[in-house]
Amino acid sequence: MQASDADRRILDTFVKDGRLVLMPTRRHKRLVVLDHIAQRFELGQTYPEGEVNEVLMGFHDDYAALRRYLVDESFLTREANVYWRTGGTVDV
Repeated sequence: MQASDADRRILDTFVKDGRLVLMPTRRHKRLVVLDHIAQRFELGQTYPEGEVNEVLMGFHDDYAALRRYLVDESFLTREANVYWRTGGTVDV
């Protein structure tokens, strides 16, 4: 799904050269950023925690906090150190 102009502006503010420079404090903006990050995970595929950490390290050094945000906002679900994508926008 294409990001709206407003979402693109949010991403341009908080993501530079593919890296998250600052986590937005406003929930609406944070959800846009988390949705962008969640796109790196395929629907229907499971990921061990180490692989999730590797992907998230590409966005920010504090991958554990980023992982918690994704789980807390239901972009990823976790069970027994295995993760899968359960939220975010989907191309139709």
